[in-house]
Amino acid sequence: MRPLITLLTDFGTADGYVAEMKGVLYSLVPDATVVDLSHDIPAHDVELARLTVARYWRRFPARTVHLVVVDPGVGTTRAALAVHADGRSFVGPDNGVLSPALLLGDAQAVVLPVPAAVSRTFHGRDVFAPAAAALASGAPVQSLGEAAVSPVVRRTREPTRREDGAILGEVIAIDRFGNAITNLVGVRAGVVAAAGRPVPVRATYADVASGAPVALTGSSGLLEVAVRDGSAHSTLALKRGDVVVWYRPS
Repeated sequence: MRPLITLLTDFGTADGYVAEMKGVLYSLVPDATVVDLSHDIPAHDVELARLTVARYWRRFPARTVHLVVVDPGVGTTRAALAVHADGRSFVGPDNGVLSPALLLGDAQAVVLPVPAAVSRTFHGRDVFAPAAAALASGAPVQSLGEAAVSPVVRRTREPTRREDGAILGEVIAIDRFGNAITNLVGVRAGVVAAAGRPVPVRATYADVASGAPVALTGSSGLLEVAVRDGSAHSTLALKRGDVVVWYRPS
């Protein structure tokens, strides 16, 4: 199999940043396949990048290298990481974007050296891309740096169960359709209180009338609050961090 590297950034495509990283990757691994997953993560949005990584990383075959650069702390004391977990490798900043891999029991993480001569504003090109190329070429993750003793793993707050059986969650992302994705998992029935109103849990968007709110389990397994043919973000003014409450069927 040809070396496979995925690339997720918040760089956009108007500037040459993505092209510079690809230039490094192809120079070091000429036969690699580089897959552009997205460069439209909102600037500095580490939490959305983390959620995006969680959605896709296991959909790719073993030996894939996932390169993630959403790095508002570039040039600071935050570590640069390479991680191996479940047969795949990851490279990115130690700010939480790699936590879907770091949370696995078999995860091996190393801190990448950052030479003084590299740019302090573009570790994606000068630190992460060379490390991803090395992994794609077959280098073991342990060969790239010293073992990480305590990498920062930033996770979304876990839902809380109340004494009455209700579960408190929160909105962790808004997707491009305006759906409010929550941290509630495995909800198939009942009612969700969101934006001060009850929203029924249904199986599909089409189970309510056009313009009506609905809660359902999305393809990631997380509960989302939506508006059929509309936007929960606009219609219900839902935003990241808002509290949602699930009530079991009566």
